Amino acid sequence: MRKVSLPSTARSLWTLLTALLLMGTAACAGGDTADGHHEFVYITDAPIGQNQFLQLGKTGTEAAAKALGHTAHTYESTDEQSRRSNLQAAVARKPAAIVLITYEFDDLAVEFAKQYPGQQFVLIDSCPQEVPTNLRCGQFKEYESSYLLGVEAGLLTHSTKIGTVAAKDSPFFHRWSDAFALGARSVNPRLRDSQLFVGGDNAVGDPARSKELALTLIQSGADQVYGVTGGGNGGVFEAAKQSRGVLAYGVDVNQCPQAPGTIVDNAIKRIDKVELDLLTQITQNRPGGTDTEFGLAQDGSTVTGLTEDASSSGCVISRHPDILARVKQARDQIVDGQITIPHASS
Repeated sequence: MRKVSLPSTARSLWTLLTALLLMGTAACAGGDTADGHHEFVYITDAPIGQNQFLQLGKTGTEAAAKALGHTAHTYESTDEQSRRSNLQAAVARKPAAIVLITYEFDDLAVEFAKQYPGQQFVLIDSCPQEVPTNLRCGQFKEYESSYLLGVEAGLLTHSTKIGTVAAKDSPFFHRWSDAFALGARSVNPRLRDSQLFVGGDNAVGDPARSKELALTLIQSGADQVYGVTGGGNGGVFEAAKQSRGVLAYGVDVNQCPQAPGTIVDNAIKRIDKVELDLLTQITQNRPGGTDTEFGLAQDGSTVTGLTEDASSSGCVISRHPDILARVKQARDQIVDGQITIPHASS
């Protein structure tokens, strides 16, 4: 075959086109681009430390990233200033989405979503009143699972009093504490309820103060204590464990292994499920500006006693199949709309 020589100009154009083609192929094969297009950035409102809720947000983001062919990166905040700095650093990466968690990001989420309309944001466990089109909120119907814990408490108590130690005296935390009391009274109308609040600058990470308040409830006669203090719940469990005949209840994840024989059950938030749902919407370019609540019907909120691995959970409720039958009945009635639980707006 006779060799054909290209003119110098044609050879130069051919070389340029070949180089561009190879660059494009390398970019596609390389997965993550330099601007982080195939990356999710997760930002906490506080150090993860022993906070299982924030840890679940991290592992949930990583799991969603893996499922969707992305990578994940985490920034841990310590205060409002670091939250803002972390948001600025995350925006600079230009990721596919920035995942924020808790009400501490309500104002910042709106501010940054407006300032960077091309960037997608997800806010877990809270939602501002104004939801820009590039923000998606995933909230939980924690009052439904808390009501079910109350049913358990109302059937297990040997006293006339139950109580809750919550982080703050705010509508958001009353979604737990009020529903817990309502569920207990639905099966034991004579019960009295007391609620104490940690408050302060470290309301969700103060086990010493949480323990002190739990002991106050116990000394006043409560033998069922619900801990809604995030990283401070260890203090609630310690108080219950050292007090004869007292049982405790946890939140967010299965906390029963922290005090076997003392913790009855937990109000679970399926953060991983919610993150995957909302991040999938982003990768599919579906419209944002949404606020979605996930409850029992959506399998976004539940209690450990109703999960598949309940028998190996270490929770006290697994020893009471008769009470679990009542809980399942209440769960079905909530899903069917036969039971409506009043709740404060967060």
